[in-house]
Amino acid sequence: GMFRKSEDLTPSQRCLAVRRMPSLLEYLSYNCNFMGILAGPLCSYKDYITFIEGRSYQLQQSEANGKEDTKYEQTDPSPNIAVAQKLLICGLSLLFHMTITKTLPVEYNIDDNFRATASWPVRFFYLYVSLMAARPKYYFAWTLADAINNAAGFGFRGYDKNGATRWDLISNLRIQQIEFSTSFKMFLDNWNIQTALWLKRVCYERATFSPTIQTFILSAIWHGVYPGYYLTFLTGVLMTLAARAIRNNIRHYFVESPAVKLCYDIITWMATQVAISYTVVPFVLLSVKPSLTFYSSCYFCLHIGSILVLLVFPLKRTQKGSKTHESIQPVWSKKLEEENLLQKNSYSTTNNSFSQKQEITCRYQALKE
Repeated sequence: GMFRKSEDLTPSQRCLAVRRMPSLLEYLSYNCNFMGILAGPLCSYKDYITFIEGRSYQLQQSEANGKEDTKYEQTDPSPNIAVAQKLLICGLSLLFHMTITKTLPVEYNIDDNFRATASWPVRFFYLYVSLMAARPKYYFAWTLADAINNAAGFGFRGYDKNGATRWDLISNLRIQQIEFSTSFKMFLDNWNIQTALWLKRVCYERATFSPTIQTFILSAIWHGVYPGYYLTFLTGVLMTLAARAIRNNIRHYFVESPAVKLCYDIITWMATQVAISYTVVPFVLLSVKPSLTFYSSCYFCLHIGSILVLLVFPLKRTQKGSKTHESIQPVWSKKLEEENLLQKNSYSTTNNSFSQKQEITCRYQALKE
């Protein structure tokens, strides 16, 4: 935000750029604030300092024509309903974890008797339900952390088209989209959202080669030293690339007819859930030996299948960074360029209100995108 030209930044980087060096108090406050010191979730410094300075409630709902709608603007919207809903989800997730999760241990997937007697359909079904049962503990922790921030007033994202408040600025997951995801990417986009956005900003958008591989490796290093993390994320690279290749090459054949698309969605949902479960088993088991025991008992079938998919289907090169955003929102990008030219000459105290308004509009549009 201080050492790179605005035209070299992506739209999201421009909106989150820090234009002033934080003071020591602001820096320590951001890193050690009581709301997120135990379980997060991660938030950008720009969003945090906007909340601390009391400007987060100034977000305005934008209409389709680009004009600002102040119809629903109000000061200090109440987070009570959002907090109550999230605490209810926490309670249900904790109850599920303390009852059903214990009856469906992931370790049973490598039990010798189970592997010897169960058929392949039964094994894959148990693989799915055991990994599904392992997720509520994450739902509990992340939703509770989100509720804590909302209770303090942090996390307000503006108003929807009906005027209802939105408290998902720093939410870490979307449970419905996770459980009904029809692609590997859809699952990852809705799981540990804030960390995924951080990885995208610091690695994927900046990588000069193989951004997907580099991002998965960085994610493994960030998680810790357990070998299971590395097995999971290296497997995730294969799954992501294979899923992308299949989607790019065959999906367009199944989207014209609603009935055909429904069948396609059901099949891709089943495949996605099995692939996700297969991939994250080492993440839960942590050690090398049990993880390799599981994969060898499956004959590394999805590893081999992913490699074959990558050999058969061409993988299109994906644009990333600013080019991708600009191709999606050309009008939005052009407007940003014009505003940044103005900002260079008007970032002073006398024009502070204009800068704040520009910053708020910019941040809302980036979040919306």
